Amino acid sequence: MDYKQIANDVLKAVGGKDNVAAAAHCATRLRLVLRDESLVDEKKLEEIDAVKGTFATEGQYQIIIGTGTVNEVHKEFAAMTGISDMTKEDVKKAGTKKLNPVQQFVKMLSDIFIPILPAIVAGGLLMGIYNIFSSPDLFFEKKSLIQVYPNLADLASMINTFANAAFVFLPILIGFSAVKRFGGNPYLGAVMGMIMVHPDLLNGWGYGGAVTEGDIPVWNILGLEIAKVGYQGTVLPVLAASYVLAKLENFFRKWIPAALDNLLTPLLTVLVTGALTFTIIGPVMRTGGMLLTDSLVWLYSTLGPIGAGLFGLVYAPIVITGMHHSFIAVETQLLADIAKTGGSFLFPIVSMSNVAQGAAALAVLFITKNAKMKSLASASGLSALLGITEPAMFGVNLKLRYPFYAALIGSAVSSAYITIYLVKSVSLGPAGIPGIIAISSGGILHFIIGLMISMAVTFIATILLSKRFGDK
Repeated sequence: MDYKQIANDVLKAVGGKDNVAAAAHCATRLRLVLRDESLVDEKKLEEIDAVKGTFATEGQYQIIIGTGTVNEVHKEFAAMTGISDMTKEDVKKAGTKKLNPVQQFVKMLSDIFIPILPAIVAGGLLMGIYNIFSSPDLFFEKKSLIQVYPNLADLASMINTFANAAFVFLPILIGFSAVKRFGGNPYLGAVMGMIMVHPDLLNGWGYGGAVTEGDIPVWNILGLEIAKVGYQGTVLPVLAASYVLAKLENFFRKWIPAALDNLLTPLLTVLVTGALTFTIIGPVMRTGGMLLTDSLVWLYSTLGPIGAGLFGLVYAPIVITGMHHSFIAVETQLLADIAKTGGSFLFPIVSMSNVAQGAAALAVLFITKNAKMKSLASASGLSALLGITEPAMFGVNLKLRYPFYAALIGSAVSSAYITIYLVKSVSLGPAGIPGIIAISSGGILHFIIGLMISMAVTFIATILLSKRFGDK
């Protein structure tokens, strides 16, 4: 490949050197921050053989080029624009300045939760494995695997311990990640999280029962009674406490003399934040979290298949805006409060949407006569079935439009179906075909049927719509 020529063609198509404010690359994509995205010539970009697709998100214009090739193209691009030595983080910061307040809030949630997702996913998938051992009627009528084979009970118990850890100590993970994002010392954030789940406190999951019985332990400090209640499995309280901690730390560091900084700043930060957490922040945000969970469960129970169908219809357009990252916090709360919610109803619907995008791209494989589009449709379609939708959605479906519309139809129909049978997930995971392991045992069969409905409806709809809109 002539990398210099590719870089030159890309530069011309995005509006020239003066339109590029920042540039970097990841494993497959050239990441740009453009001063004016309306200057981009999409048609010229599509005609470049090395370009597999493009999309705009979070203030960045990203061009999919491919592993290995993107490194060489970026070298030439950097030389032409005079922009070098920029990391992905530098480009993210530059892109953030272009976002509106709502987009910045969603990006903040994304920055906090995405780093801890592997821990939550690992714990959740282990929970799915434990459910295979412990769920009745999965392999044997009215009996679980460990009831039939008691020698497996200890193995199942060990897996359950591993699975619960991430959720029991969730405030520690969030505290570390959130304080880091808010500009404070992440280790102080972890300490705050540890305080909130300390074993001397009443376990957070026993709070409801203690309120009913009127048996809540308290600290009595100068006549003020402070509830000694933990925050296991909570999200909003630790997010708010982390924000306060980071701001207090920076405040104390600014005013405390350098000679006493290492001694007094951590002490005052943890002491003041801890006191505020158990007197004001925690109780208020716990109530807020409970209201949020109850509201979501109410909507799910009340609107049922109609609400799920609407969510399945609009989920992919939400992804285009980047606001889908805000759902991570909601799903985490639903899973952390699984005894009340029964799991997350969002994950199965997202899986329906992702599989629909994959089916639409694979349908294009059989429809289009364009060799480049065939290649992209086959690879990206399979990727979307496994839960990675970016290449299919932005590289194929949105470009041709009619496959995207077909995917929305398939997603809506299948989402409504799985909601009729109350399919929920017990964990986060890859939102696609592999997500089967994350589904509660009673919903696995209907989840699989939902995936088949999503693929079939989307595939047929794509073919039908292609006859009207033509192969473009």
